[in-house]
Amino acid sequence: MLLATAQTSPGGIEGILITYGPLVLMFVVLYFLLIRPQQKRQKTRNQMLGALKKGDKVVTIGGLHGTLVELTDDTVILRVNDVTKLTFERSAVNSVKSAPETEEGK
Repeated sequence: MLLATAQTSPGGIEGILITYGPLVLMFVVLYFLLIRPQQKRQKTRNQMLGALKKGDKVVTIGGLHGTLVELTDDTVILRVNDVTKLTFERSAVNSVKSAPETEEGK
């Protein structure tokens, strides 16, 4: 009885591939479908945050529109109208609406 079951089970490399192959394949698929695109989006966002400069019109993650007045490594100060200036973390900037207009463009 033991001899019959020992002969039917695959052994060696074939057994390892059958056992762990689907698991490895699942990790590869998850990497290309979930992890890699997220890393690309994060890299693009970090480049956008690094390229911020005074005068850029931005939108925060809360939906507030404003113009950058002052920048530090961690914070940004937005002018939302002629009087109001608000301080946000740099990471709160969601997108840049447009670059500042130059005098030549007017």
